[in-house]
Amino acid sequence: MGILITANHIEMVLVNLGDEIIKKDRIRLKFTAELSYCTEVAQKVKTFLEGELAKDTLLGIGVAIPGIIDQKERIVLKSHALGIENYSLRFLEQALELPVYFENDANAAMLAEKKQKYPNAIYLSLNHTLGGAFCIDGKLFRGQNQKAGEFGHMILVPGGRKCYCGKSGCADAYCAASVLTQDNRQSLDAFMEKIESGDEKILQTWNEYLDHLAVLISNLRMAYDMDIILGGDVGGVLSDYMIPLGEKVMAYNGFEHDVSYLKNCSYKKEASAVGAAKYFFTKHMGEL
Repeated sequence: MGILITANHIEMVLVNLGDEIIKKDRIRLKFTAELSYCTEVAQKVKTFLEGELAKDTLLGIGVAIPGIIDQKERIVLKSHALGIENYSLRFLEQALELPVYFENDANAAMLAEKKQKYPNAIYLSLNHTLGGAFCIDGKLFRGQNQKAGEFGHMILVPGGRKCYCGKSGCADAYCAASVLTQDNRQSLDAFMEKIESGDEKILQTWNEYLDHLAVLISNLRMAYDMDIILGGDVGGVLSDYMIPLGEKVMAYNGFEHDVSYLKNCSYKKEASAVGAAKYFFTKHMGEL
């Protein structure tokens, strides 16, 4: 089983050994640092599993969280999305009463992809905030301080828009989904519908978004020379816009003549929850 925790929801999936989602649910549940939140999550899990034969053979529960995680100590070192620092995960682990694996949401989304297909790859998680991860030889590279893949806080436009981290010009301020949803004042689906209707203002915003995303992609390709998987909410809708995006990327990269290294994500909505769940498959099959 996999769970994604966000500021206002939890997303739950049940995944079989064929990587198929056999059940899923998204429930509104506002995150709080109170112990009662852990109890409520555990109750939601119990309800989700009721009547499922798989609950008797469940290997464990993977929990994806938007933040920097110390897996050994079971601590969220920092999460802007949840508004917490040095938050212990042990209460949640005890409440779930099953083997639990905690992972950063972008890392988990990378784990959802088949490592046989992408042994070396970057995952761009284009959600409300911009996250990232990358694998080398099929294994996540975490960095010295568990911060590898923080592509959202690379400076894209020096002196540019203010980022929530306090710096100016971060990639997050130009390439996160919040740029298109006006910080959740409209849905991404509504934005995409306006593109289809030919709304000139929306088209201008979209083209500027693709321009900035193309710069980020080109920089990452030059730095890592890997496949780049476009994931997250925006990654889920980019499949219909790969040609205009590819043209913009090639305009910034004079060393390559195609963008075949750009890949669409395998899971549009449930990637982080699925990837967290798949940890237990790998462990079960003796690969860790």
